[in-house]
Amino acid sequence: MSRRAVAKLLSGLGAAALSAPLASVPLSVAPLSAARAQDRYLDVRPGGEFKPVSIAVTNFAGENTGPNHPTGVIINNFRHSVFLNPLDPKTFISDTAPLDQAPQMDPWKAINAQFVVTGRSTRTADGRLQTEFRLWDVTSGQQIAGQQYVTDPSNGRRVAHIISDTIFSRITGEKGFFDTRVVFVDETGSRDRRRKRLAIMDQDGANVRYLTRGDDLVVTPRFSPSSQDITYMSFGAADPKVLLLNIETGQREVVGNFPGMTFSPRFSPDGQKIVMSLSQGASSNLFTMDLRSRNTTRLSDSSSIDTSPSYSPDGAQIAFESDRGGTQQIYIMSSSGSAPRRVSFGDGRYSTPVWSPRGDYIAFTRQKGSSFGIGVMKPDGSGERILTEGFHNEGPTWAPNGLFLMFFRDVPGQGGPRLFMVDLYGRGEFPVPTPSYASDPAWSPLLN
Repeated sequence: MSRRAVAKLLSGLGAAALSAPLASVPLSVAPLSAARAQDRYLDVRPGGEFKPVSIAVTNFAGENTGPNHPTGVIINNFRHSVFLNPLDPKTFISDTAPLDQAPQMDPWKAINAQFVVTGRSTRTADGRLQTEFRLWDVTSGQQIAGQQYVTDPSNGRRVAHIISDTIFSRITGEKGFFDTRVVFVDETGSRDRRRKRLAIMDQDGANVRYLTRGDDLVVTPRFSPSSQDITYMSFGAADPKVLLLNIETGQREVVGNFPGMTFSPRFSPDGQKIVMSLSQGASSNLFTMDLRSRNTTRLSDSSSIDTSPSYSPDGAQIAFESDRGGTQQIYIMSSSGSAPRRVSFGDGRYSTPVWSPRGDYIAFTRQKGSSFGIGVMKPDGSGERILTEGFHNEGPTWAPNGLFLMFFRDVPGQGGPRLFMVDLYGRGEFPVPTPSYASDPAWSPLLN
């Protein structure tokens, strides 16, 4: 999504756009050799002994209060990044550092910091928020990243997320995931009278906003990869419907008017189609709908239950779950519906396949006895790994960089489901804060 598109979205939410970097502020990066510039400081891929990079985030000078102060937001992001380990500020000899000069590196070496972040957050004469940062390599003493942002003060958290993404990318060589949002189903009330509303929040649980009132039951929200639209299921007085909701304008519309029940809508990679499951009698088959023409195409034709379709990133294939072999398993077919083949062969029942945005893995839910696991496998079914397992884990969704998964967990005695995230290699698992019980998360594309 372009900065212009982000600016339009922010203005729709009552916030101003981020400005371009200001050349008057010396935030240039020290020159690196061609070979060094191409290196990543940390290889996040498995192999050998893994140790996260230690990073010191000093207190940003200037505005030092409030939940949007960049230092706290950045540290919290890194605590959930698995690959970056923010050092405890109590170990710092000084919790601030001058922005316009290189810090003395010996004190940072003494606490084993590999990188140091310095910054400043102040108001301009016209009341806008000006935030600057620099990233320093402690070993070389060089500045390896630096940027300045000027924006409406209400966008302070977004700026901190963008800074976090820049630092994460510079150190790991991978795209960040902090400047993203999550749509989910907010759940309140007792289990037998549960109220379910669509809600949206930042990936760290801040800025929660409700998108529906809870008059109808809602499930399985999914982001469009190319617009501000969400597709979801709504269960009202009539048959369940697939709806489209524009989160910028609040406009919603029913996607078609099918006989029977529709399930599990999901966008194609270009955002121009929706693939879904349509129930007809005792069977369910897969269909696509072109959102421009509203023409539908049938993809599967069997007496089994085919559901939970998910496109590959290039749009050439679709993963789905089916009981055509006798139990719930994961299959892959071409996007035209031809040549379906089973890819899950482990012990248990497999469901909710979701293709990684990188195309290298398919996430799934596996039920084995009374245990539900969230796992990944390669598209050919090899390399299966269970990342987390427990009483009831379900509904994986990928971060846009393909390195993290969010899911919901429902544990007996806790009243309702909660959201969690885990990295692709199962190195770290963290709760995701929500105002109440929450299920069916869906991660947005990267905003910046």
